[in-house]
Amino acid sequence: MTATVLADAPASDAPIDATADPAPRIGELRAEIDDCDAEIIALVQRRLAISREIGALRAASGGTRLSLSREAEVLTRFRSALGPDGAALGMMLLRQGRGRL
Repeated sequence: MTATVLADAPASDAPIDATADPAPRIGELRAEIDDCDAEIIALVQRRLAISREIGALRAASGGTRLSLSREAEVLTRFRSALGPDGAALGMMLLRQGRGRL
């Protein structure tokens, strides 16, 4: 699966009217960030539940709770899409999903 850019994302090169009061637009943008954050939180919670179920299934079948090769794939995907901070984010998600080792 590849990352996609939302079609309705605002253009970063849109002209800014320096004479207009920025407060209303800042408020709109902050509301959009709040919406994004809510979606991210819901997706992380969903991801954690899926990851925990995989770990439980692997353990119940006699395997280890985690797969280092799979973790490497995840980290590579995050690093490729988001750079070094993406790899850190991916590692945080992996730690959250697998629990204590």
